[in-house]
Amino acid sequence: MKRCTRIGLVTSGGDCQGLNAAIRGVGKALIERIDNVEFYGMYDGYRGLIECDYKYMDALDFSGILLDGGTMLGTSRQPYVPGTAIVDEEGNDLMPAMMNTYNRLNLDCLVVMGGNGTQKSAKLLMDAGMNIITLPKTIDNDIWGTDTTFGFQSAIDIGSNVIDYIHSTAQSHGRIFLVELMGRDAGWLALNAGIGSGADVILIPEIPYSIPKIVEAIERRKKMGKNCSIIAVAEGAVSVDDAILTEEERRQARKNSTHSTITYKLASELEKITGQEARVTVPGHYQRGGPPCPYDRVLATQFGAAAAELIATKQYGNMVGMQGGKIVTVPLVDAASRTKFLPLDNDLIKTARDIGISFGD
Repeated sequence: MKRCTRIGLVTSGGDCQGLNAAIRGVGKALIERIDNVEFYGMYDGYRGLIECDYKYMDALDFSGILLDGGTMLGTSRQPYVPGTAIVDEEGNDLMPAMMNTYNRLNLDCLVVMGGNGTQKSAKLLMDAGMNIITLPKTIDNDIWGTDTTFGFQSAIDIGSNVIDYIHSTAQSHGRIFLVELMGRDAGWLALNAGIGSGADVILIPEIPYSIPKIVEAIERRKKMGKNCSIIAVAEGAVSVDDAILTEEERRQARKNSTHSTITYKLASELEKITGQEARVTVPGHYQRGGPPCPYDRVLATQFGAAAAELIATKQYGNMVGMQGGKIVTVPLVDAASRTKFLPLDNDLIKTARDIGISFGD
C-alpha cells in the first residue's frame, strides 16, 4: 500500500481576507494530485503546532469556505527572536515542542500562511529540519519576493470605500478629514487606497512629511474654491522631525504623547494652523475583516494550487509568489531576508504627483 502523504496547515500572525480560500486551494489541489493524502490543520497558528492541538481535515472541510473571511483554523502571533528562535512570553525556546508535533504526526510538509514576520519564523522551522512551504498573506503587501499578497486588494477596496464615503461629509461641513489606514512601516495600502478614492494628500512611511507642506496643499485647494481636503495617512507615517529619531526615541515620544496615534496629533496641529475643523476616521481592523474580494479569492487559490505542486514535487523551503503577473517560486531564505518597502521611484507615486496629490514633502 502506498504511504500516505501528511500535510500540516498553519495560518499565523494577523488574519486577513483570503486565508480560507488559500487553505481550500492547497487542499483541493493536493486531493486532485495525490491519491492518498491527509491534512492536519493547526489551531490558532503556531500554538497548535506547539501544543499538538489540531483538526484532522477531510475533503468536505475544503468546501464552502472560498467566500469566508478570517481563518477556519484560527490564528495568533507568536514571539520570536529574529534569526534565532521562536519563544514564549518568558523567552523559552519552543522549537523542541513544535518539532515534536511535526514528528509525532509524521508530517511530510508544513504549509505556513502568514505575513512578513511569519516568513521569518517559518525559515526557523525550515532551519530546524521541517519541510516548509509558505504562502504570502498580509494587507500590508510588504513581503519580499512577491508583487502582491492575498488580503491586500481586499483591504484596498475597504480603505477606498471608507474614503469614498468621507467625501460627502467633508464637503458638507468644509472640513479636513484624515483617514488612518493600516500598513505598518510600508505605504502600499495607503497609496493605493488614497489614489483609488481621490485623496488630496497621502502620507506614507517612506516619505517623511512636513506640516508646512501639508498646509500648503490645503491652502492651494482653498484658493481653487475647494472647501475641504482629505488626507490618507498610513499608520506608520512619520514627520521629517521624527524621521531623524532613533526607534527608541520614537517609542518614547509616542508614549509621552497626549494623542493616541500620529493621525490625531496631525489633525490637532492642522486645525490650529489652518483654522479649519479637522476630523479623524480610523477604520482599523475593519480593513482586515469580511469576505475576500474576487481578486483575492483567485490569487489565494492560485497560491494554494502552486503550493500543492511544490509539495507534490518535493520542492520544499520555498514561498509561492507572484512577479509580473506570473506565479513564481521564491526561496524562503530570500523571502524572509528583508521587508518590501514602497520604492520612491514607484510608478504609482509618480502618477499621484502627476495629478496633484501631495505627499507632504
